[in-house]
Amino acid sequence: MTAIQQKPADAWRGVDLGTRTVRYTERDAILYALAVGAQATDLDLVVEDRLRVLPTFALTLAQWAPDELGARGAFDTKTALHGAQELTVLAPLPRSGEVTLSARVGEVWDKGAAAVLDVVIESEYFVATWSLFAPGYGGFGGERGPARTATPVGDPDLTTELVTWENQAATYRLLGDMHHIHVDPVAAARIGQPRPIMHGLCTLAASTLPLARELGVHPAELTQLSGRFAAPVFPGDRLPISGWCGEDGVAFEVGGAIIGAHARFGR
Repeated sequence: MTAIQQKPADAWRGVDLGTRTVRYTERDAILYALAVGAQATDLDLVVEDRLRVLPTFALTLAQWAPDELGARGAFDTKTALHGAQELTVLAPLPRSGEVTLSARVGEVWDKGAAAVLDVVIESEYFVATWSLFAPGYGGFGGERGPARTATPVGDPDLTTELVTWENQAATYRLLGDMHHIHVDPVAAARIGQPRPIMHGLCTLAASTLPLARELGVHPAELTQLSGRFAAPVFPGDRLPISGWCGEDGVAFEVGGAIIGAHARFGR
């Protein structure tokens, strides 16, 4: 029997992943807000008639796109990692309704032992990019891609803390990312972790709430967000957040878990 030839990683560049219309209700947006750390006292995040949808909720609506690329065989879904995330907000999400999303593969970078595939999702409300790190798929002779963002020099302008809780990953998975590594100790052990880990997107989004409070802005005013996932976070962890303010927003780090991060609130 002839072995199936693996498609080179760079052959996926520009591939259309399709278009989907995703529907959601106020309940979905409120569940999301609670899952990333909103409190019962944050009435405009948890009450229907005054609801402001957190911009990072968009990332749960677009999760199908990187999943689609994995299902097509672009990488090994058992070993690939979510390396980095970007989000640009174009308009506030409505309290409920439907969003039409178009997805494609953007750049594919050659890291030698691995490839990084960017999945770009576009809609009238946002543009989001997943960067997926695929071990064993590099070495095709492509460009390595942009250098990592350097840690800002000097003492941070602000410090705060991200407080997670034991049931947070179990709650967040109800929003669509149902992977067992976030709730099942046996599945977590298969990837070398001592217990279930937080979703990277949950940690990144949750960090914007204390960051916004420290800056004196509303978290729903987020217009840009990016970050690179460097280490796992476990439900119940307390992580320091350091921020360096600049004209284009705030560069920040979340412990050693999220580095090279940037957020902007307001236009």
